[in-house]
Amino acid sequence: MDPLSHLVQRLFASPNGELAIGGVAVSELAGRYGTPLFVYDRGVIEKKWELLRETLPSEFAIFYSVKANPNRTILRCLLEKGCGLEIASGGEFVQALDAGCSPERILFAGPGKTESELDLVLAGGIAEIHVESVREACRVASIAQSRGLRAGVALRVNPDGEAEGGAMRMGGRPSPFGVDEEQLDETLDRIFDLGSLDFRGIHLFAGTQILDPETLLNQYRKGLDIARRVAVRLGKPLRRVDFGGGLGIPYFPHEHELGMCKLQESLNTLLSSVRVQEAFAGTEFVVEPGRYLVGEAGVYVARINDIKISRGKKFLILDGGMNHHLAASGNLGQTIKRNYPIAVLNKLDQPATEVVDVVGPLCTPLDCLGRGVNLPRSGVGDLVGVFQSGAYARSASPLGFLSHPAPPEVWVERGQHRLIRRRGELTDYSRDQPIDKRSCDTSL
Repeated sequence: MDPLSHLVQRLFASPNGELAIGGVAVSELAGRYGTPLFVYDRGVIEKKWELLRETLPSEFAIFYSVKANPNRTILRCLLEKGCGLEIASGGEFVQALDAGCSPERILFAGPGKTESELDLVLAGGIAEIHVESVREACRVASIAQSRGLRAGVALRVNPDGEAEGGAMRMGGRPSPFGVDEEQLDETLDRIFDLGSLDFRGIHLFAGTQILDPETLLNQYRKGLDIARRVAVRLGKPLRRVDFGGGLGIPYFPHEHELGMCKLQESLNTLLSSVRVQEAFAGTEFVVEPGRYLVGEAGVYVARINDIKISRGKKFLILDGGMNHHLAASGNLGQTIKRNYPIAVLNKLDQPATEVVDVVGPLCTPLDCLGRGVNLPRSGVGDLVGVFQSGAYARSASPLGFLSHPAPPEVWVERGQHRLIRRRGELTDYSRDQPIDKRSCDTSL
């Protein structure tokens, strides 16, 4: 079975050759809400949550990385499961609180936190700030002192090359993230001397989009080695060891699903030795998945608006493109353009008979969602879908580019669907009209 057919069979359905998301035909969704749009299936998110929760030992807590997709409905879904939230800005802190998250279940990481952001989260009672430099630790201490409180902090560490791995490597090399492992002892001494700080642990994040369980385990082992060293220097067990995110999903034909059975087996073996170590008595271990939980739940749906042939190449021109889905265009971290899973959603039972480029409506050659894609013969009005679009899609795209309306988001839950973010209005970009602030919110 080809990867796309396997993906549809594993997560969705295709009665009569048409994609159904959460039991709802995509043509019904497109007809009700218009195109282009993003559709999310709660059932897929719940399935991924349950698999991850079953895989991780009981000492592990899950904090969803809000940056992957900050929609309030998604946050609420995960909060209902007992998930915490990891944020990377003051705006995400407000979004997390608005979704109903207790500040005591929020962690704040990121290399460039401003004083106003730090003051906002400290005043709001955030659980923990993951400081990324001595200067930032000093800022946190100063604000905490001025407010008469003790700030819970952890230190983000940029590990050496032993912990490298993943599609986007974030450790083992010069990095704006955290402090280099070689400077760890000196940094700890300076942070321990600061008043108004409650030092709680470390944060390690060496890579992302990892599909090999052994790569994750190597990073976890490295994190435990560093944590053990810090606990000795602190003189007591750490409250929290944060391994970051990194759990990936397959986007391209050569990729495979992360082996959760192997990961579970290896984690249980690893934790069996850690549980008896005094340095980890009562320690909570944290993972911060984003795309793993929500990426596969989302489909970007657009309609073919025109078809043309130019010098022997056929182009399907959609009513949405890279302004809504920068990652699928290859302009978000790809060196060589590779296609996300793309299909004609109302012709899933028809054979691929032609090779086409799938492009958007923008006046730039960068606006190409699929290059050299094998698809069934298509016509104007057909629906094209980009799968694996629940994470780093709408939220990571230049929505204002060329002033096209921002796409709506639709939530499907057990055969029912509803709008969870309205379509942007053209007047949002007009100097003569005030911006409708509701279009910047996840509420209706």
